[in-house]
Amino acid sequence: MIVMPPVRRAPVIVPAGPETVSAVLAEVSTVGGYFELDAGEAEPGWRPLTDLLTDRALLARRVAEVATRLGTDQTRVAASIQFQGLAARLWSPVVGAFAAHGLLLDLAPTRVHWYPAPTGPLPLRAVRPGGWQVADPAEAAGPMYHGVVTGLLEPLASAVREIVGISSTLLWGNTASALAGAVCVLARQRPELAGRAVALGRELLGTGSLRDTGGLAEPVPGRPSFTRNSCCLYYRLPGGGKCGDCVLLASRTRERLASRTRERGDT
Repeated sequence: MIVMPPVRRAPVIVPAGPETVSAVLAEVSTVGGYFELDAGEAEPGWRPLTDLLTDRALLARRVAEVATRLGTDQTRVAASIQFQGLAARLWSPVVGAFAAHGLLLDLAPTRVHWYPAPTGPLPLRAVRPGGWQVADPAEAAGPMYHGVVTGLLEPLASAVREIVGISSTLLWGNTASALAGAVCVLARQRPELAGRAVALGRELLGTGSLRDTGGLAEPVPGRPSFTRNSCCLYYRLPGGGKCGDCVLLASRTRERLASRTRERGDT
């Protein structure tokens, strides 16, 4: 008897019109500051994201500004925090758009602009935003990984490592933590989307450079939590401590946090 291999169906990906994409971005932006992504034309003061990926002098100045704001002379720590913050800004609207509306955003570097605000989440704007309707998290994860990680964060990581001595393991841990943070915030703010957000997060965390960066668990159904396998160095800042997903947390502390999560349903 000849056993035929399973037939793999082609992903169902349908282009989304510009009005649909703009409406989705506006709705998802209401989740919180990190989920905000304006749709519009570039205006004076806005710069293409490619500047941060290619201009080492500009990136070094941004790291120095972050170090000053954080009150540290450790450039490596400032670079880590800046990288994680930008990763969170890129992941959050992408994860939100898919979980809420099945929209896979096109975040090509030439489409994304940023505004050099002194504090808070870095303002981002998508110029002529595009996207595709995708039904299944498993189908969305590959293209999403390619768009966010391969297209944006890999070039940024390479640029950061050229100007600061920092581990790639740390930066991919920051990327995973930023992704998991978007999933957890979305699950808390929009409980009806928790299942899709967690499914997408798990697919992405099993892909490429995100493999073995940490574990996304659900100690309470619909209330995900993440434990990373590296440290972002936040504890080295003046008054800084260990983040809730940090690998450096003692096992007893982690168990206590998990127990508190089960009891109160917190993330």
